[in-house]
Amino acid sequence: MKRDTQRRVLIVDDEAEIRDLLSLLVKEMGLKALVASDGKAALELLKEEPPAVAVVDQRMEGLNGLEVFKRMKEGHPELPVILMTAYPAVKQAVDAMREGALDYLVKPFSSSEFTEAVERALRESDRRVRCAELCREEYPNCSLRETMGPSSAIGHLLAAVGCVAASDFSVVILGETGSGKELVARAIHAGSPRSGGPFVAIDCGAIPETLLESELFGHEKGAFTGAESQKAGQFELARGGTLFLDEISNMPKPSQAKLLRVIQEKVLYRVGGVKPIRIDARIVVACNHDLQGCIASGAFRQDLYFRLNDFTITVPPLRERPEDIVFLARRFLDIASFELNKLVKGFSDKAVEALLAYRWPGNVRQLRSVVRRGILLADEVITEKELDFAWTLEAACGFSSSQEAWDKRSLKEIVQGNTMAVEREVLQRVLAQTGGNKAKAARYLQIDSKTLYAKMKRYGIWTNGESHHE
Repeated sequence: MKRDTQRRVLIVDDEAEIRDLLSLLVKEMGLKALVASDGKAALELLKEEPPAVAVVDQRMEGLNGLEVFKRMKEGHPELPVILMTAYPAVKQAVDAMREGALDYLVKPFSSSEFTEAVERALRESDRRVRCAELCREEYPNCSLRETMGPSSAIGHLLAAVGCVAASDFSVVILGETGSGKELVARAIHAGSPRSGGPFVAIDCGAIPETLLESELFGHEKGAFTGAESQKAGQFELARGGTLFLDEISNMPKPSQAKLLRVIQEKVLYRVGGVKPIRIDARIVVACNHDLQGCIASGAFRQDLYFRLNDFTITVPPLRERPEDIVFLARRFLDIASFELNKLVKGFSDKAVEALLAYRWPGNVRQLRSVVRRGILLADEVITEKELDFAWTLEAACGFSSSQEAWDKRSLKEIVQGNTMAVEREVLQRVLAQTGGNKAKAARYLQIDSKTLYAKMKRYGIWTNGESHHE
């Protein structure tokens, strides 16, 4: 039997004429067209014949296009998705790009617009596949050890993960911004009996308070303005798997109370709903603050903390595990060299010394950004001249070196100010490099678009004349 080597493009639209037309265009490109008339059929087809690209209509009966995309992203995060709509609206486009959609087409569009969008998506698909292959080739049997480093501190972390993963305990992961908390959460999920189920992540600090409960628990059609259809929440989507609540300390107090009730009773009600829905998801949460301090200040409920804290894992900052710095820098160099299509052989001796001497207030995320910038500036080898740290403690926090300035601030204030300044500096620099393209900036930083928008608003960063203080 001849093996089918054609690349597949999945077309999801409830109009037969549109499906037929786009299928014809796909075949003319030398590709194989897969078609589905609704979201449910598309998700089933995705399991049987994984495509290289998906093209999804925004408005369909049942699951709308954005919801279909979100579910595709959960099972196939590497799949590039193009969304289509016959109802052009800036908000829809923004929502789609925030969720990580690669492109957005407004009907009616020309044949050339469609084929160009598919070609861009295919190139992105190739890039993502090659990056994954490169990681596997360089680090076979890739595990938490390979992604975080060979230090004894990571060894202790691995032991803790191995200890708790096989249980169904709720886990609190503590660590500074950029230290790798989500990697640890994913490792816990991968080592658990729930590994065959979904891993669903939500950033509690990136979603407005008015939408957080809908995001967590879902809503019924007509529950509030804009609720055009029924929507399952993240708890339901995580059924049989793990729900990861990042930056849990940012969750508003009213939402904390409702979360506590849901965890205790293992039952939720969608916003605007009266039907109880049983939940079955392991809860893993992360925080870059001292939760005990949040409890003492009244910002976090003590009873929720005790309910969540069956087991605590602390991710050590990069500066406390220098053995990992060069290992990770070389790993980022290999991957980013391919991504940026530029061959850089390594680091000079002085560059290695500079990497080891720096304190890394932005942790692994900052190291990755420094290496990527170094590749752009370097010729064959990254020297200390290409390592633009730009974030000494004084520069990042705006402190003077005088004892008087330091005496006015606690250690917690200094660390928090440092972390925020690092984040703001990184965002500004990456947005400048991408010409204000937020979707590219989010991909560059390996965060979702919603998180990028929330942080831009928090730090008062805007591009192209658009203020985020509004």
